[in-house]
Amino acid sequence: MVNKITLIGRLGADPEIRTLESGVAVGKFGLATSENYKDRSGEWQEQTEWHDVVVWRQAAERAQRSLTKGCMVYVEGKLTHRKWQDKEGNNRKTTEVVANYFRVLNNPNKSDDNRPSSGEPDNYAPADLQTTTTTTPASQPTAASSEPAPTGGGGKNFDDEEDLPF
Repeated sequence: MVNKITLIGRLGADPEIRTLESGVAVGKFGLATSENYKDRSGEWQEQTEWHDVVVWRQAAERAQRSLTKGCMVYVEGKLTHRKWQDKEGNNRKTTEVVANYFRVLNNPNKSDDNRPSSGEPDNYAPADLQTTTTTTPASQPTAASSEPAPTGGGGKNFDDEEDLPF
């Protein structure tokens, strides 16, 4: 089975990064993807979809250093769904992309000489996530699939809104 999503879009705001009680960094940012089409009258229309993207640990720290509002980003990850009850007892649900890799494609807010001085380029991916994008047979797991990405806040269940990272 496969749960993989690939997006290329622009950030609607700077990433929001938090550190959980366990010391694990988690970040969230909104990514806009757009599609253009002609309507029945022949006029061009643009439809924009917004995606909530969550990054964990080193990816969250890197997002804080390299992502800003307006930059174009390539994101790979998996689609997740969470349910919880808010403070009023209403059932809530959300769909998020838990990203295990992202790459800055264009950042209009930074010039090349203003790149982060962390020793790693904006498009850096840890060695265990650097895989080719060619199709791999299911019987041969890639390095990225050998260790599942976390689905919650460091083992934390998000049972109510106060437990959510955002």
